[in-house]
Amino acid sequence: MAVLTGLDVCIREEFSRFRGKSVGVVCHQASISGECRHILDYLLPRHESGELKVVAAFGPQHGIWGHTQDNMIEWEGYVDPRTGLPFYSLYGENRKPTAAMLDGVEELIFDVQDVGARYYTFIWTLAHCMEACAELGIPVTILDRPNPIEGTTVEGPGHDMAFKSFVGLYSLPVRHGMTVGEVGLYLRDNWIPGSEVNVVQMEGWERGMMFSDTGLHWGMPSPNMPSEDTALVYPGMCLVEGTKLSEGRGTTRPFEFFGAPFIDAWELCDAVNALGLSGVWLRPVHFEPTFQKHKGVTCGGGFIHVTDRNAFESVLTTMAILGQIRRLYGEQFEWLSPPYEYEYDLMPIDILAGGSGVKEMVDRVAPVGEMREWLGASSAELCALTRESYLYL
Repeated sequence: MAVLTGLDVCIREEFSRFRGKSVGVVCHQASISGECRHILDYLLPRHESGELKVVAAFGPQHGIWGHTQDNMIEWEGYVDPRTGLPFYSLYGENRKPTAAMLDGVEELIFDVQDVGARYYTFIWTLAHCMEACAELGIPVTILDRPNPIEGTTVEGPGHDMAFKSFVGLYSLPVRHGMTVGEVGLYLRDNWIPGSEVNVVQMEGWERGMMFSDTGLHWGMPSPNMPSEDTALVYPGMCLVEGTKLSEGRGTTRPFEFFGAPFIDAWELCDAVNALGLSGVWLRPVHFEPTFQKHKGVTCGGGFIHVTDRNAFESVLTTMAILGQIRRLYGEQFEWLSPPYEYEYDLMPIDILAGGSGVKEMVDRVAPVGEMREWLGASSAELCALTRESYLYL
């Protein structure tokens, strides 16, 4: 039997917990039921019948319908012609909903599919919603969804709040191992204590489940997250955004492809594979991005094949890859300069990593064993803290 998301549980209950209320809805294109229908398609008939009132919808990065590519491509609100609702952007002029946006909202429903990595901005949109609603006395109800890369594996590094940004607004491990509902409880209990957060829990989800184990259909959370396989490598490979290497944007397999024009694909992949990393094999490839970094230029690099999901260490793998690129190609490997995700002073790699440790270890090509030990030590206390917010076995 398929897992029931928080949305599916509400559908079964005929949205009785929201009956008679005026609600706002934070959603995106992956806010779908087990029958592949969008949350608004369930709420609007109830709005029209007077069972409840939908005041407005709010969309995170990439828009409610996922129409904008890449980071720092903003979108602004509009009146949606199909639903007639005001659609407010939380990735434009405002990333935190204003009092005017929330005017008339008695309860804010948050139904957004996360991918399990600290840098993915949707959980920070949740944080800003919680902050705004706490100021106005509005409860937030999270319709929980699976962590698509399962909830037992947690990877560092940790997070120094001196490197706070919209890819790390509060401290979490990089691969946090939590559902959106659990993240909300963690934020409430540790960072946003004035917020009222309710979670509509899933039914049938267990921590060891990958998304493909749930029986649910994959809706792309963002334009460059086409599959569960992408999500699995993303906690590590998003670090490539902090370099001038291509992370595969502009290909059909972003974050699984990576490379640059100066890389000898066979030389690099042989070097990385010789490290004996767990659960992964790099295959030499050439590719030509159709947009973003190195657009229209042939890149040499690798394709990441995860051969054992239980053994694969995404962050460690990416750090090891970057270290080998530094060793083989020296100063041809460059770190990206600011701005990145609204941060104009700190290095992009440092705000992604939540500190300077990743950059330092890559630059001196630290041994894999040292990298692994540092990743665990840097996040051990934080991982113990996040476990206190777990809802599922």
